[in-house]
Amino acid sequence: MRRILIAGNWKMNGDRALAKTLVQACAQSQQSNPQVDIAVFPPFPLIPEAVAAAAGSAVAVGAQDLSAQLKGAYTGEVSAPMIHETGASMVLIGHSERRQRHQEGPELLTEKLKQALAEGLSPIFCIGESLQQREQERTEAVISQQLSILSKPEFRSQLADLVIAYEPVWAIGTGMSASPEQAQAVHAHIRGLLTKLGARISGSVRILYGGSVTPESAAGLLACADIDGALVGGASLKADAFAAIAAAAN
Repeated sequence: MRRILIAGNWKMNGDRALAKTLVQACAQSQQSNPQVDIAVFPPFPLIPEAVAAAAGSAVAVGAQDLSAQLKGAYTGEVSAPMIHETGASMVLIGHSERRQRHQEGPELLTEKLKQALAEGLSPIFCIGESLQQREQERTEAVISQQLSILSKPEFRSQLADLVIAYEPVWAIGTGMSASPEQAQAVHAHIRGLLTKLGARISGSVRILYGGSVTPESAAGLLACADIDGALVGGASLKADAFAAIAAAAN
């Protein structure tokens, strides 16, 4: 059985006080819902505060991005070893906001994935189609293309530890969430692609849904056979809403 994972992406929000409060609330929620894994992804400067607040609990802390480089003259970049040294254990890779606003493509994301896996960070690899691509009925083709880098031989032995987050771009921050039927259809397609890489990989990899997830929409989405959790945006900044999503998963 794949354990449900509820992950909160804080994006560029929060401060030290909020980080402490939110993580402590997450720890309480995890104790109330022990079958559910919980992770938070604060901005880089708040990772140490979140790690300290999570100490002694099962809450995991991750970074929202990482450099494709190990070290060197890359102003503003943060390497995988630096992230690991903060106490973080996970990292988001390929979020649509990075793909769109920073033009992150397959080659760069391949290198980022290599860096994360080499350092022992657990990646959440984000994928998703735009509204135009969905309207053109290209969703499955876009998802297949975005996941094609996972077929590279150097990743094959480590893919069982990967998490995939399907986030339809048209649902992120818009208040529009995919219906359970829409989300399940794409998740089933993703599971089929993973099956081609091996039964063990398909059975182990968790596939999260993201895109305006709320306490009201969570239960229906998480009841779907191939949805193994949620990557939560705005609701992860509200302790009661995030706890309600975790409870729905349980």
